[in-house]
Amino acid sequence: MMRIFLFLATNIAVLLVASVTLSLLGVDRYTGQNHGDLLIFCAVFGFSGSLISLFISKWMAKRSTGTQIIDQPRTRQEQWLLQTVEKLANKAGIGMPEVGIFPSHQSNAFATGWNRNSALVAVSQGLLDRFSPDEVEAVLAHEIGHVANGDMVTMALLQGVVNTFVMFFARIIGDIVDRVILKNEEGRGIGYFVATIAAELVLGLLASTIVMWFSRRREFRADEAGADLASKHAMIGALNRLRAEQNIEADMPKALVAFGINGGLKEGLAALFMSHPPLEVRIAALQQRN
Repeated sequence: MMRIFLFLATNIAVLLVASVTLSLLGVDRYTGQNHGDLLIFCAVFGFSGSLISLFISKWMAKRSTGTQIIDQPRTRQEQWLLQTVEKLANKAGIGMPEVGIFPSHQSNAFATGWNRNSALVAVSQGLLDRFSPDEVEAVLAHEIGHVANGDMVTMALLQGVVNTFVMFFARIIGDIVDRVILKNEEGRGIGYFVATIAAELVLGLLASTIVMWFSRRREFRADEAGADLASKHAMIGALNRLRAEQNIEADMPKALVAFGINGGLKEGLAALFMSHPPLEVRIAALQQRN
């Protein structure tokens, strides 16, 4: 549920900033008359947050996970890690990412960055300690697949589109409640602001299921990339190892879980907010692949 809380809190913050700015610019008065202008301003705010997050994603990832970048390898393990990532990046046709290790007992890894030639790939110490070299390579290949597929940019753009329409339709609903239901003809009343906030929360929650659905589709593509860059057998082996460790509590920041290889497990309605498909489904998809 923390993911839902963070999503709602972020949208409330965006709403407050957007509402004040739109009011100062006099855009609010066009809600009922000029939806085109309103949509443009909502797009500016909707995309700003997601694009800023994309551009500072590596900096945020390093700070939030405590990732130590390997500039000069100090151990054979670090040397192997750099060489393996370089080999996979060359095979995928992308620039050499920054490579790091973050202190976590959980077996996980993530990729982030604003473009495919300026990315960061990091693995947890727990994964390095417990996985075989072939399985670690498959995990790295999965993350390289995210980078090569441009998933970080695609997700940022999708989130920008979602934010735009959530803000836009929330204000339309707020205007209808204020003018039609509450019969307020003297400008925006408290009904408009309350209805807008409520609508944004509900629409934002519903829209997040679309983002998570897309995220789950993306994981299958990254698994396929991992199988192509490493091997199908190693990729299945790595997913099976992750499945065996599902009882280990996830401790990676929620903002990075969508780009990790291990996204945790949810049931019931909460499954709609899963960023990753169940591991058994991912394994079955790879087993059926030629």
